[in-house]
Amino acid sequence: MWRAFLFSFIRRKIVLSVIFGCSLTYCIVSFLLISPRRTDTWRIPRKMDRSTFVWMSAEVDLNNSSLQSCRNTVQGREYIADDRGYICQRDDILANNCCGTTEKRYICDTCNPDGCCVLYEHCVSCCLNPNKRKLLETVLGKASETFRVLFSAINNHFELCLAKCRTSSQSVQHENAYLKSNKHCYTTADKVP
Repeated sequence: MWRAFLFSFIRRKIVLSVIFGCSLTYCIVSFLLISPRRTDTWRIPRKMDRSTFVWMSAEVDLNNSSLQSCRNTVQGREYIADDRGYICQRDDILANNCCGTTEKRYICDTCNPDGCCVLYEHCVSCCLNPNKRKLLETVLGKASETFRVLFSAINNHFELCLAKCRTSSQSVQHENAYLKSNKHCYTTADKVP
């Protein structure tokens, strides 16, 4: 009996109106009185901070490769590219996640002169070549507002190559077909002509 009375009381329009009015008042007051935080993390950075960016040098120490651990591209079905620019078969990766130094380095076999490659691992390896630094600095300088958010989270040469070589919406048409077979680009050549 008391449950029926309670439910009928809550269903009345006046009670629902009071609840709605209180909720609306709370939202308006909290919106107007609470000041926005000074350090909003979602804002687009005006200029990228390249002072802490670490570029790969040509004098990478190859002798102590068994002591260091490497980061690699992880997702390749057949090949893996490590952060030193080496490419190896997935089965040949060492315990420290590096490719052996007897493997090929800075491979651009499937890449065209525009900097677009058929294989993601070739794109990353070719991009890691220290000779491509000027080209990559140009790409960073010309980054659109959309890519500045992505590039602001990148701290080194390997992360830049991982991000640039991934396919983007600029390399597809009709959301399900690639514009060309060389779809992994470390330059801006992946843009629609």
